[in-house]
Amino acid sequence: MSFRLVVLVSGSGTNLQALLDATASAAFGARVVAVGADRHGIEGLARAERAGVQTFVEQVSDYANRDEWDAALAARIAEHRPDLVVSAGFMKILGPRVLAAFPVVNTHPALLPAFPGAHAVRDALAYGVRLTGCTVHLVDAGVDTGPVIAQEAVAVREGDDEQTLHERIKTVERGLLVEVVGRMAREGWAVTGRTVRIGRTDESGGAGRTGPEESFQQCQEPGGTTR
Repeated sequence: MSFRLVVLVSGSGTNLQALLDATASAAFGARVVAVGADRHGIEGLARAERAGVQTFVEQVSDYANRDEWDAALAARIAEHRPDLVVSAGFMKILGPRVLAAFPVVNTHPALLPAFPGAHAVRDALAYGVRLTGCTVHLVDAGVDTGPVIAQEAVAVREGDDEQTLHERIKTVERGLLVEVVGRMAREGWAVTGRTVRIGRTDESGGAGRTGPEESFQQCQEPGGTTR
């Protein structure tokens, strides 16, 4: 399992736990090599420590500005040589140094581009939608604007409030995140414009696997990038 994951958390770490459970199997094809946080004393860090995974903390308040924090966070992530960074409930916007250095995957509790931002479930209920869901996407410089990798729908039930709906979404979200990260680790991925394709196709039409060492490097191709 040479494909290396660094997971970023800010709270209880339920998405992290799903990844830790999945990576316990060699068949998953990846392992969590470090967990980073933006604060001390959270359950997400405790989960990592119980699993024997290295942890680190970079608090925004320890730096003069966000640019310095971004540079420090990028340096700490780089120490662990990840092939992929997973933002698993990380409640800080990642800056240009992190995003330039690593591919980052995030989850969002809505069907993007609908209801971006920190109150997606509340906004969906207020709008009166009958169907919402979750999205796994690559992170770019915007807020929930990166290319979509996968989505899954969740029905809004009669009598739902923000808490009950969010809990059902989170259950689906954990499964989708594990599935997507596992496939990216085992099969590689390519990005063309806003389209993300997991797995590569060789000239004979067969699916080709991108190795971890290649997936960490961005290679320019006509119309897109391959990892």
